Amino acid sequence: MSENTNGITAKGTAIPPLSTQNKLRNLIFDNDGKILVAPGVYDGFSARIALEVGFECLYMTGAGTCASRLGQADLGFATLNDMREHAEMISNLNSQVPLIADADTGYGGPNMIARTVAAYHRSGVSGLHIEDQIQTKRCGHLAGKEVIDIDTFCSRIRAASQAREKIGSDIVIIARTDALQTSGFDEAVKRLKAAVNCGADVAFLEGLTSKEEGRKICEVMAHTPVLLNMVEHGATPSLTPQEAQALGFRIIIFPFTTIAPAYYAIRKTLEGLQETGLTGLQTEFTPWKLFETVGLKDS
Repeated sequence: MSENTNGITAKGTAIPPLSTQNKLRNLIFDNDGKILVAPGVYDGFSARIALEVGFECLYMTGAGTCASRLGQADLGFATLNDMREHAEMISNLNSQVPLIADADTGYGGPNMIARTVAAYHRSGVSGLHIEDQIQTKRCGHLAGKEVIDIDTFCSRIRAASQAREKIGSDIVIIARTDALQTSGFDEAVKRLKAAVNCGADVAFLEGLTSKEEGRKICEVMAHTPVLLNMVEHGATPSLTPQEAQALGFRIIIFPFTTIAPAYYAIRKTLEGLQETGLTGLQTEFTPWKLFETVGLKDS
């Protein structure tokens, strides 16, 4: 069926706009080989700034959510309700921009994982990743991680996939394994391949330690898009999107992109206020600028 630039078919029927879930699928699977770059956002303000800059996809970081919403470290404090509410707020700031959100371990057994997928779908999330750590998980770049057995991991991904099918969702399921540090590269690959067979769309090997590991995982998962978690100054060497694309990655997320500079800027300003009684704020940051950034004109 032919289509014109106004979104009308040749027969005059309006074409429904793509859902953000399908937009995300197009950006991953059909984007002329271009890697998808998703900056990490940790609250509504950082998300608004990323949207203002013009990113075509956002990533809701779990570590940033724990830090900003709960004031806690990424040690499994956040519940499904914490994460879903946060994701719903961010995803609905701009319903045209896909959001990938951390879903940790899925927050329970298969039934809870099905509930998580349905809740994220209803909240407007376009993609989520589920990992193979034990329920009391921790940040993937901290030592002391423990992973579940491969059969239990597969049951998590299968539950997510079946839930997606049951509710008629196109949400992208990303399978994350933390087994590289605990069991080695071969075991991690085995888990990712099994997860894809159970319905995962994207593979996510957490805690890469070298470019060669990155190249190798993209080669062995050649028929599945692979995501790179670019946590600067963690276990993984710093790579640009161009370098990651050359290795074969299809998605790159930068979880600390907004929260790290926020820490230093806020601390410096507070120290200045304490020492001099002055904030030193830029003159152009007026109340109007703040409200404009967070949707004043739309309101």
